[in-house]
Amino acid sequence: MSEAFEAVLGHAFNRPTLLKEALTHSSVVHKNGRRQGSNERLEFIGDRVLGLAIAEWLAERFPQEQEGDLGPRLAHLVSEPVLAKVAESIGLPDAISVGRGEIKSGLTKRAAVLADALEAALGALYLDGGFELARDFVRRAWNDAMTEQVIPPKDAKSALQQWAQKRGYDLPTYRITSRLGPSHAPEFTVTVTVGSSEAAGTAGNRRAAEQRAAEALLQRLSS
Repeated sequence: MSEAFEAVLGHAFNRPTLLKEALTHSSVVHKNGRRQGSNERLEFIGDRVLGLAIAEWLAERFPQEQEGDLGPRLAHLVSEPVLAKVAESIGLPDAISVGRGEIKSGLTKRAAVLADALEAALGALYLDGGFELARDFVRRAWNDAMTEQVIPPKDAKSALQQWAQKRGYDLPTYRITSRLGPSHAPEFTVTVTVGSSEAAGTAGNRRAAEQRAAEALLQRLSS
């Protein structure tokens, strides 16, 4: 499967083990009792490569905008929901290798798993082919997400904070109210409170769960 995915990335790997590692979920490693070989290290690299590639692209596309507008654009384009959508569009769910016990659980459909694997694949592409090749892939794969941005988006946490400040409330408070699942596939539930109102959000990491909680509370407050 990793060989077929090379065509999606637009690169024949000189070190195919890099792509294999990028497509290997940590559940495979834990299953075999090993500590190395999953895509977590490549995800760490790919996250930085993606941030730089998107930041450079935004600076070119919106030359009149300052950091205050470019920052929210960047945060949106590298967010878990956008990464998961891009991953699905390029067929990544079918390429991820997971532990045998996780196949029926729908692990490869989780947004957090897809986002991590996409960043790992980008990290592998960068290490094997360089930044220019990684940049080209990002501009192809993220083209729809980029062109959909007409005005700078406002992330839910910032929007909720502004809502609270305008109405004289204290700043929103976030707390983890649940953490489920194994270490390689956690699910965090975060509850946000503003005044007497609260809402919860669940995601594969705390930051994404906070965003979803803020989105849920904003919808409740505006209804």
